[in-house]
Amino acid sequence: MSFDLCSNREERPKEQLYKRSPERLVVQTFRTLIMFFFRVLLWALLLLLAESSSGGDSQSFSYDLSGSDLTRLYNSRVYKAEKMKRPLDGTSFIAGPLSHSGVRVTLADSTQWLVHKGGGFGVSSQTVVTNARHMVPGWKVVATKNFHGTKTVADFVKAGGSDYNVLFDNCHLGANRMMNQ
Repeated sequence: MSFDLCSNREERPKEQLYKRSPERLVVQTFRTLIMFFFRVLLWALLLLLAESSSGGDSQSFSYDLSGSDLTRLYNSRVYKAEKMKRPLDGTSFIAGPLSHSGVRVTLADSTQWLVHKGGGFGVSSQTVVTNARHMVPGWKVVATKNFHGTKTVADFVKAGGSDYNVLFDNCHLGANRMMNQ
């Protein structure tokens, strides 16, 4: 060791400078954990904001089909499914969970329907089916799967789930379940 006359302190050898004390490791670990939990909390808040702007909670329902026509649609075979994403209402970008997801299904008669979920989207289920002609601009296909008629529209609604929770049962998780059934 040597003594620095200018600063009145003892200089440490280089190998000691790079060693971390247990106290310093604890402080660094604590800081890392705090930053991790802060990021998780930030993502949760962003998801809550996203849910409020995803088009749900409108409480005004428009029906293209009812009665036997609706039953016929639910029993229709799905031949192609496309997982889709679009920007949230009021935004122009897609950033992971800061977007809205759904699955566009194509039936034997070539009609297309969007199966998606959100808070306040439906009455008995928060996963709903709408004619694809009502899709707003901005939807992008992110995955495609051929089901060869082995599943029905009702299977997709069931896989989407009847309940909605922005963190644990949201549109992204519902769309993933639909595609993975």
